[in-house]
Amino acid sequence: MDAQNDVNRGEFTWKISYFTEQDATKLYSEAFTVSGCEWRILVFPKGNDTDHLSLYLNVPDSATLPYGWTRKAKFSLSVIDQVNNGSSVRKETQHEFNASESDWGYTTFIPLTELHDRTGGYLANDTLLIKAEVYILTVTPPVNIQPARPTDKFDSYFTGLEELVNAAETNGVGVGSSSCHQDGALAAEIPTVEEVEKAKQSLKECLSDLFKLNMKERLSEALSTLSSARTGLSPEQQIAIETFRANFSDFTSDFLTFEQDNAEFELHKLQKDRRFFTMKKSHETHVLYKQLMDDLTKEEEELKRKMEEVKEELKRKMDGVNSRRNKLLSDWEILLVDSDEAKLGYKDEMKKLAEAEEKKRIAEERMSRSTTAWSNLKAQFC
Repeated sequence: MDAQNDVNRGEFTWKISYFTEQDATKLYSEAFTVSGCEWRILVFPKGNDTDHLSLYLNVPDSATLPYGWTRKAKFSLSVIDQVNNGSSVRKETQHEFNASESDWGYTTFIPLTELHDRTGGYLANDTLLIKAEVYILTVTPPVNIQPARPTDKFDSYFTGLEELVNAAETNGVGVGSSSCHQDGALAAEIPTVEEVEKAKQSLKECLSDLFKLNMKERLSEALSTLSSARTGLSPEQQIAIETFRANFSDFTSDFLTFEQDNAEFELHKLQKDRRFFTMKKSHETHVLYKQLMDDLTKEEEELKRKMEEVKEELKRKMDGVNSRRNKLLSDWEILLVDSDEAKLGYKDEMKKLAEAEEKKRIAEERMSRSTTAWSNLKAQFC
């Protein structure tokens, strides 16, 4: 986000990532200040009861303003074409904002079909850019204009990041777990009575526990032997053996698929957690930097007060403070870039985590098909 101010005139650009995935009926930008007055952009991604994108300029602090307040402003709203800037849509109007009309704009700004057209550049990389330009004409009652500080953009960005961190810590992802299994099955010659008894014992030992990959070969050999047996098995046991052996490949394949999908799910969860840690650490560093900046500001004010008494000596100290401020701002810029990367990566991992969770759910459904055959077989021998 970017805001620029010049006395009564200012502009602000709002970047909305993953725009097509927004479920909210309406979205508000962060507040920006022009001539001491706060503003924000209001957008209805799916239209305000219309098939157009709806876009407005809004006064965010209207409820706290003095009785009878008004703000008369000339403003424009633009949806930026990120491929061909000449195709950007810009509309300009003038309005006197007040308690009963705290937002004003365009219900039918641009058709949704045109906005989502893949041949256009309005949603490049699923990102929407909206620009507001505001020129203040009159304000009642007048406001005291505070000059913009170099840290304003950091406070604005990290306030949003803090909300994302808090939401993630509150809503975290619950993860279930289950065991994973695999495949096999072949044929054999007619076994002896001893071989049949040995195979039955081996099968019982396998059935006494959950299926594991390391018992696949042993289970396959036991099934192969018992399926060829002519004695030592009841008709019900023979049917159970043949039924389970006929579906043995599907049974083990289902467990293998589940194991793979579950591993992918856990991997994305781990990567998401790492991104979250980086993002949270960035916010904590921001708080520290903010305190450092406050301390520097206080130190600067103290130096200014003493400048008249010991001007030359204090000038040397002032230069040192400025140098440290510039270094801090430079480090802050780097932190901003790193944090934004972590934020985007976190959202990307959240998408991947959802996809992996869906694959895991499908795998669990497939696994349930084999549970019946496993239970029948176990009922015969355990």
